[in-house]
Amino acid sequence: MTSSWYKSLSSVLGLRPRLRGLLFFTLGVVALVTILAPLTSTSYEASSTIVPNVYSNYRRIKEQAAVDYLDLRSLSLGTTLKEFPLCGKERESYVPCYNVTGNLLAGLQEGEELDRHCEFEREKERCVVRPPKDYKIPLRWPLGRDIIWSGNVKITKDQLLSSGTVTTRLMLLEENQITFHSEDGLISDGVKDYARQIADMIGLGSDTEFAQAGIRTVLDIGCGFGSFGAHLVSLKIMPICIAEYEATGSQVQVALERGLPAMIGNFFSKQLPYPALSFDMVHCAQCGTTWDIKDAMLLLEVDRVLKPGGYFVLTSPTNKAQGNLPDTKKTSISTRVNDLSKKICWSLTGQQDETFLWQKTTDSNCYSSRSQASIPLCKDGDSVPYYHPLVPCISGISSKRWIPIQNRSAIAGATSAELEIHGKCFFLSLSLSLSLSLIHCSVSLGTYIFSNVSGIKPEEFLEDTQVWRSALKNYWSLLTPLIFSDHPKRPGDEDPLPPFNMIRNVMDMNARFGNLNSALLDQGKSAWVMNVVPVNAPSTLPIILDRGFAGVLHDWCEPFPTYPRTYDMLHANELLTLLSSERCSLMDLFLEMDRILRPEGWVVLSDKVGVIEMARALATRVRWEARVIDLQDGSDQRLLVCQKQFLKK
Repeated sequence: MTSSWYKSLSSVLGLRPRLRGLLFFTLGVVALVTILAPLTSTSYEASSTIVPNVYSNYRRIKEQAAVDYLDLRSLSLGTTLKEFPLCGKERESYVPCYNVTGNLLAGLQEGEELDRHCEFEREKERCVVRPPKDYKIPLRWPLGRDIIWSGNVKITKDQLLSSGTVTTRLMLLEENQITFHSEDGLISDGVKDYARQIADMIGLGSDTEFAQAGIRTVLDIGCGFGSFGAHLVSLKIMPICIAEYEATGSQVQVALERGLPAMIGNFFSKQLPYPALSFDMVHCAQCGTTWDIKDAMLLLEVDRVLKPGGYFVLTSPTNKAQGNLPDTKKTSISTRVNDLSKKICWSLTGQQDETFLWQKTTDSNCYSSRSQASIPLCKDGDSVPYYHPLVPCISGISSKRWIPIQNRSAIAGATSAELEIHGKCFFLSLSLSLSLSLIHCSVSLGTYIFSNVSGIKPEEFLEDTQVWRSALKNYWSLLTPLIFSDHPKRPGDEDPLPPFNMIRNVMDMNARFGNLNSALLDQGKSAWVMNVVPVNAPSTLPIILDRGFAGVLHDWCEPFPTYPRTYDMLHANELLTLLSSERCSLMDLFLEMDRILRPEGWVVLSDKVGVIEMARALATRVRWEARVIDLQDGSDQRLLVCQKQFLKK
């Protein structure tokens, strides 16, 4: 039997049909708020110890879901969403997940407090990070490589002048600029001499022959302010600078400000987010690492990311005794590294002055011929670690990518062995002048790349290459009129230069094979790309690194390890759709994108029409100028082209 209260309610609803939907929606919202009330009302209590709190993380995810739901409901009702407020001055140089004070309070010590720890990240107000008062738009490349505005980086004059490195001593601080070369070219000549010294130890006639020796990518640990990396870029070598988080005087921030590839990275307790066998050379010039601690796991991490036949370059004072041994038995860093190198099949191939060069073996059988007391082998495959703990064993021996760098052929930098693994069609397609007709190559692409990327066929790769060559031309035609329309001139400019000079640091947030990077090179754009492979996407990072590009694995539910205002352009193809099934908040993603994007920087998103419309609404909340582009191809794909405003104080 139906109760009287239900009959009464039914009669009311029956008499007012237009209010029925609104009432049910209101009841639903009230119920949602009621469910979340005990969670949202919970406040953090002051405590002397910060510990990972699974409940807090879960609560935050639930809150984000609720806010996202209400905002999306507002969008569906046509309600205009409010802009996010502007952050305070204390957030100008804020880098999430690197709270050293909080990590110390959580009990981390002996260097682990400097590592990335997103699990301790406290929820903060959602706001738009403003640039510092003295911030100026960086100078165009290549001028911006040698001169940066001092107000754009958090570094003091004392830090600049007190550093003991040659690079910093010869930097010039002139009014509001930092110059990385002197009039007589002392720094340039010094770096060139240093590079020639390394080339000589390898057995080359000049540093211009690095590529001929198979060296295309260099991991530069503790890169100073990037002079060595800048020289490598001039040689068409791809350097990636990694250095620990620094509140002021950051090496990574300065390198990125100069237009050089860099990211915050420290492997004191966790592995770097790269697969095994990723780099042709690892370079450490007074990088401050003590290599023989923690069962030599730091050196084992270098060995993990170093390709067979690759080189480890260590520049360190030979007379500087370090370590925990008694004073009478202390030895130099290089001596201790040399003792460890014999256990991991490295050989000391050269020494000049304070620079030492080791080469990793090209023969995987070397490890089975060692003594039983040697460091054990890991039981790993071709998986890409995402900040996993360091391991006390040797990685990568069983990888199908165990290919000596010296065997590279002249075909797009591929080795003869790589042609067997990846297939001739794959590597021929990397030659930027070749057309899609290569799709008809009757060569199998082997077992590694396309068997480890689910559902990927050679034809897909070649088609993807051609698609991005065409897409990049369309992107530039869309950006060009905006750049030249009411765009402020740079200091000293009479007329704007071609637009590609305004875009140097590019991030592809869902890079797949790295073909946007390839298209930029093909069209002669003076830009480099940080190719990001999301953790929940197919594992294509090995392809990107084997092509000689910069790349990294990342979870976009977390902040990216970089400083604010470090990229000129962010690109993402179908990333929002990819993340729609994840725990991520898209609002937090857009705030993070805004944090790492430079003022007047660009965002290009390609996705389905419904997702793009939602993204446009979020873009207005972070104060971007945004417009949706219909591709006119009959598909439901749309482009969202945005430009970040310069929010001056």
